[in-house]
Amino acid sequence: MGGESTTRTAPRSGGGTSSGPVGSRTGQRLSGLVVALGLVLFLGGFAWGALVYRPYTVPTGSMSPTIEPGSRVLAQKVEGAEVRRGDVVVFTDKTWVSNAPVVKRVVAVGGDTVSCCTDGKLTVNGKEIKEPYLPPGSLAELKGFPTVKVPAGRLFLLGDERQGSLDSTAHLTDAAQGTVARTAVLARVDAVVWPWEGLLKRPTGFETLGALSEQGPLRVILWMVVGGTVLILGGAAYGPIAKRTSGRRTRTLPEPAGAR
Repeated sequence: MGGESTTRTAPRSGGGTSSGPVGSRTGQRLSGLVVALGLVLFLGGFAWGALVYRPYTVPTGSMSPTIEPGSRVLAQKVEGAEVRRGDVVVFTDKTWVSNAPVVKRVVAVGGDTVSCCTDGKLTVNGKEIKEPYLPPGSLAELKGFPTVKVPAGRLFLLGDERQGSLDSTAHLTDAAQGTVARTAVLARVDAVVWPWEGLLKRPTGFETLGALSEQGPLRVILWMVVGGTVLILGGAAYGPIAKRTSGRRTRTLPEPAGAR
C-alpha cells in the first residue's frame, strides 16, 4: 500500500517469525544444566564433608603454633587402628580431662620406645625426629621424661608447645605410663579453618619410622563446593546477560527497495 513502510523479522527455522535471540532456547537449556550440575557439586560437597568430618574448637595453646588457642579445626572421623606417628588426633580419656575431647600429636605407637631428648630432639626407636612444627627457638627438652615403651594398642601423645602441654608426660605415673588406647581416638585433624590456616603440614620427620597417614578428602570437598558455587552463579547469570546482549543486537532491518 502507498505510504506504508515495513520491517522484517528473522525467520524461524521451522517457519514463522521470532524476535528472540538465535539459540536462546539452547542457551537456556545449557544454563539450566550448568546450574543443576553446580547444585549437585555444592550440595554433594557439603553432604560428604558432614559425613566425614567433625568440627572442634581447641581452647588451649598446647598445640601452638600449629593450632592457636580458640582455633576451629576440621577432623576426619577415623578408627584408632588408622592412626600413625605424627598425626594430630582428637581423643577422649577420662583419666586426662573427664570426657572432654583433647587434641594432641601422636609421637609413638604400640611397640615403640620413646624418650627425650638427644641434642634437643625427640627420640623414637633410637632415631632423632625432626619437628619443624615446634615453636621457633623452642627447646624440645622435657623435665622428668624417662624412656617409655609404648604398650601394644596404645599411643604416646605430646603437644607441640612442649613446655606447657598437659600431655602424656603429665601422666607418666599412671598405670599406662601416660599412653592412651587407640580406641579412644575420635578423629584426625586435617585443617585449621577458623581463623583460616588451611591443611596441616605433613609430619615428614616421622617418615623414617614408617608410612605417614594419607590426607583426607577435604581438598576435594573444598574444590567441589567452590566449583559448584561458580557453576551456579555462572549458569544463573546467563539469562540477564543474554537478554542484555540480545537487546543490543536487535535492530530493524532496512526497508527493501521499491516498497511503497
